[in-house]
Amino acid sequence: MLPPIPPLDDRSQLIRANMPLVELVVQRMVPQVPSFMTREDMISAAMVGLVDAANKFDPTKGVKFKTFAEYRVRGAIFDEMRKLDWFSRSMRDKQNHLAQTMLHLERKFGRSPEEDEMAQEMAMTIDEYHDLLGQVSHLGCVSLHETLDHTEEGRSFLDNLEDIGGPAPADILEKEEMTRIIADILEELSEKERLVVALYYYEELTQKEIAEVLSVSEGRVSQLHSQALLKLRVKLINSEFYEH
Repeated sequence: MLPPIPPLDDRSQLIRANMPLVELVVQRMVPQVPSFMTREDMISAAMVGLVDAANKFDPTKGVKFKTFAEYRVRGAIFDEMRKLDWFSRSMRDKQNHLAQTMLHLERKFGRSPEEDEMAQEMAMTIDEYHDLLGQVSHLGCVSLHETLDHTEEGRSFLDNLEDIGGPAPADILEKEEMTRIIADILEELSEKERLVVALYYYEELTQKEIAEVLSVSEGRVSQLHSQALLKLRVKLINSEFYEH
């Protein structure tokens, strides 16, 4: 059954109180979107997401409105990007080729493949492989903020690594199992990949700041980010939890 729609005054109050969230999410997502998507495009889409969140928010779910709204806002921006068709068919094909190759090697070796192994399997030089990672770096694989399912709560990778408002008892075992799986996956990333994930998603550093911390180029940070997210998706697909 759909949650009851909050009264108009309550919705208006939620929207007004969370307007700063729109600016915050847009600011965080600017490096992740193609150059032809303007800041105005993003803000417009984000406002649609905030209004949608206010209309659909159900406080009985035990999730904070700010958390719920953030995923709705991000989702609205992603939807707008899809409408603008920024991710071309050829790029989708490249993304799928990367994922399928990594999945094949993951199952063959019983571990995440190294960059040179990926390049060899794809009949590329290491530089060509790095270039491909850069091409799909605009969330071409999956973001830790991207949802894993389509429930009202908008469950994501990050949701399973932190308490976002007390899950219902029936969800605890499932959540604990997902948390364990994702924690294990993160441990299997390379040291630099883990650092990129931690600095980007938890410390909220920009790619430029992360590049300075790791003493690498911004392009290399983009490649490491893309590969880390690709590994997370492939390992999650390989997990028994995901299959169930």
